[in-house]
Amino acid sequence: MSERTSTAGYKAPAVLTLLLASTMLSGVPAHAQQGGIETVTVTAEKRSEDLQNVPMNIQAITAEKLDALHLTNFTDFALYMPSVTFAVSGQGSNGGPGFSNVSMRGVVSDQNGNHSGPLPTVGVYFDEQPISTINGTLDIPTYDVARVEALSGPNGTLYGASAEAGVIRIISNRPSTDGFEANYEASVNAVEHGGIGYGAHGMLNAPLADNMALRIVAWAEHDAGYIDNVAGSRTYSFTGFSDPPLPPGLPDIVINNAGLAKKNYNDVDKYGARVALQIDLDDNWTILPSIMAQDEKTNGVFGYDPSVGDLAVTHFVPEYVKDKWYQASLTVEGKIANLDMVYSGGYMRRTIDSQADYSDYTYWYDQYNAYYVYFQDNFGNQIDPTQHIFGKDTFTKESHELRFTTPKEYSVRGVFGAFYEKQTHAILQDYEIPNLDDTLAVTGWPDTLWLTDQHRQDVDYALFGEVSMDLRPDITLTGGIRVFKADNSLKGFFGFSGNFSGSTGEAACFKPATVAGAPCTNLDKRLIETGETHKVNITWHLEDDKMIYATYSTGFRPGGVNRRTGPGIGPYASDTLTNYEIGWKTSWLDNTLRANGALFYEQWNDFQFPFLGPNSLTIIFNGGQARTRGVEWDLTWLPVDNLTLTTSGAYIDAQLTSDYCGVAGVSICPGTAQAPKGTQMPITPKWKLNAVARYEFELAGLDAHVQGSVVHQSGTYSDLRIFERNLLGMNKAFTTFDFTTGFDANQWSVELFVKNVFDERAQLGRYAACTTGVCGSEPYILASQPRTVGLTIGQKF
Repeated sequence: MSERTSTAGYKAPAVLTLLLASTMLSGVPAHAQQGGIETVTVTAEKRSEDLQNVPMNIQAITAEKLDALHLTNFTDFALYMPSVTFAVSGQGSNGGPGFSNVSMRGVVSDQNGNHSGPLPTVGVYFDEQPISTINGTLDIPTYDVARVEALSGPNGTLYGASAEAGVIRIISNRPSTDGFEANYEASVNAVEHGGIGYGAHGMLNAPLADNMALRIVAWAEHDAGYIDNVAGSRTYSFTGFSDPPLPPGLPDIVINNAGLAKKNYNDVDKYGARVALQIDLDDNWTILPSIMAQDEKTNGVFGYDPSVGDLAVTHFVPEYVKDKWYQASLTVEGKIANLDMVYSGGYMRRTIDSQADYSDYTYWYDQYNAYYVYFQDNFGNQIDPTQHIFGKDTFTKESHELRFTTPKEYSVRGVFGAFYEKQTHAILQDYEIPNLDDTLAVTGWPDTLWLTDQHRQDVDYALFGEVSMDLRPDITLTGGIRVFKADNSLKGFFGFSGNFSGSTGEAACFKPATVAGAPCTNLDKRLIETGETHKVNITWHLEDDKMIYATYSTGFRPGGVNRRTGPGIGPYASDTLTNYEIGWKTSWLDNTLRANGALFYEQWNDFQFPFLGPNSLTIIFNGGQARTRGVEWDLTWLPVDNLTLTTSGAYIDAQLTSDYCGVAGVSICPGTAQAPKGTQMPITPKWKLNAVARYEFELAGLDAHVQGSVVHQSGTYSDLRIFERNLLGMNKAFTTFDFTTGFDANQWSVELFVKNVFDERAQLGRYAACTTGVCGSEPYILASQPRTVGLTIGQKF
């Protein structure tokens, strides 16, 4: 996010009827095989287990389901995880891939992805390594991924600070010494209202010796654009608009986007690879080093401006994001006496170079307040005041975990360990006005009106453990605890030159530069916190294939520092989540019907709420109290051989339980609350539902299939505060349909698919280019990709 810058009338029964009808009419493998529904193995509790035996709500999408539903990125598979929602602010990041801020069960207060904002409430892992950053989650293709797991509710005892509301885990396929294996696929697609996309993916698994194997995965993708940059102009008027009015006679300034107008503005190109080597040292010890890297460039923006038209904007500065990252890891598995030991270490480096149009801020803020009358060149001539942002963000994440697990057949068993993580973020945002008078520019930065040059560091230390005890053969009691220390610091420079502002920026510096490139230092803050989080669970196996459980668990998110100073503005404290949950895992009819679900109630205490304050600087307050309650479920049924019907969904009612005042430390609002008690929390829909039907059959000697799927989501708001959400408007409820058919023949596979069959303009979020109260009159809508027709051909060896 740039730092400067409901569900009314909804009837659930009608939607449930729609989903059930679509399920019965249209026909993701479970698999649809004789002998019942396949076993799905997960590692949510840091050990391999049958999903049906894990006493928590886990939404697992297997490799087969990922392929069958053509879920290639986070935005895709989040639609099929009812507890998972995401927001992409669009501000500064262009709203494209790699900037999803994930939430679960309604534990979300905002869509602020600002570098100075709070840490995530949901942890995202690739295998054993955390991969989420402040600005969003890495865009990792799901090719050759074994499964994606979504663990609902606090998982802080095993996963730590970033697992306050839940965890998402992407599990890759490991190298195998069983034999040579390879596959590839090539695809092409056409996007309605857009261009042509294409891609190629491949995998090679090669045993190098009896105890050693190498696995290589590579990909190259081009995603077609579908938002147009429409030709147009913008007029900055020096009279009749500003407050207070300026003297008459100053000429208007008119800008246009000649040379930049373009159809299919928001295309994406990415290239990447993943290499893993597995070495079995003996029967007990294995080492697994791996490295993964990707180079991705997105052009344009992914939100459209309804005042310009459907899937259209009028922007005046070239816009792009260049996102490069690599992630190296080492996993060591072994046995010490009767304990299983796992060490996992990882290092990630991510660099984002970007440029964004900031003319909305110039138009709605600088013009209205008559600031840009001061924007002149070195000769005193009035200049085009249009601002644009150059950004460079460099992230690193280093993590280490050592854990020990007792044999699972013990009546008293457990897992315990230690964790360390260090995240750094070098932040550079350069707000430029070409030809700006050198005396107004930040020292050492020509044309720069505002500069942010900072270094952020978040460090987490923890000890954790969980112990399970069989009270009797069918009842198990589990308890867990994690003690932690969190250390957040932020230092550097932000603001104007001393000649432009007498109170902020260079005028507020108190010592020489501590961050390279900054003119001086006006920020150096740190916050250290300690605490603990807990879990208690009791599980009752009514029968071998039927289990119920009850869980009490807590989660936390560390606090941090605010850059701004002023009355009531200081560090923000950690927030905590308390979860009460009752769930069930059941199989029926000889394992041809599986019904799982959970009821939950969660209390979110002193939640962190970031917003853009004066000068569009992010401020974080502990906003007060909120609660979320609801139900999650998933159902799989094999009514006859080769037909699989699945449906899953969630009803989540998340709302404030105290007024949000907008003033730090104020529990009783002095006037009208910015968000009164009972306000629905943003981002999360009350209803999120999906259904899939797949039928597999033989056709002329080929293994053929046909599949239909439907996704429904009720309406949401993108902001907590009433004034701001009214400015932005509501994201309307939507229902989308996908269709797939294809066949396998020996080593070949062919798949024809149509995503978003009826070209629904699903609204995934809204944002303004700067502070909503300033730029909210020109909101942007982040929409789902229009109808896409594609063909994929693959071969296995």
